[in-house]
Amino acid sequence: MFRLFGYFFEIIRGSVITARHFIVNLFFHTLNLFGIKTKRKGAFTIQYPEQKSEIAERHRSLHRLMKRENGKPRCVACMLCQTVCPSECIYIEAAEDPDPEIQKYPSTFLIDISRCCFCGFCVEACPEDAIRMDTGEVELAQYNKDDLMLDLDFLLS
Repeated sequence: MFRLFGYFFEIIRGSVITARHFIVNLFFHTLNLFGIKTKRKGAFTIQYPEQKSEIAERHRSLHRLMKRENGKPRCVACMLCQTVCPSECIYIEAAEDPDPEIQKYPSTFLIDISRCCFCGFCVEACPEDAIRMDTGEVELAQYNKDDLMLDLDFLLS
């Protein structure tokens, strides 16, 4: 009997909190509608396609690969990003580079954005600072799932 009373008490308490927020917000929105300024900032709406909100500096967005001075990728195909990725969305094939300092380069570098959880582990694991997630692109919607596979050419551009 006590449990049943406790459940109903919590339901009523939650309803009171929701109603209180509704009434207070309605009051301040009505004041704002008539041009009366208050100290309390109400909810605001961003008209998305025309206006875009600023993205935080630490935000992790779409991946990109860094280039060397000669235009080749900075990646040395060490496979650390592929190994540390929890969603296993990175695929790398290594090839030998004619330059003896570099030794290897990625002949294939694929990131499946449909599987990526944007955790940033690949960026932290990279010893060459070759991969970054600072493009600021957050509009990743596609009609075709194959378009969510980012290849080496796309990541370098």
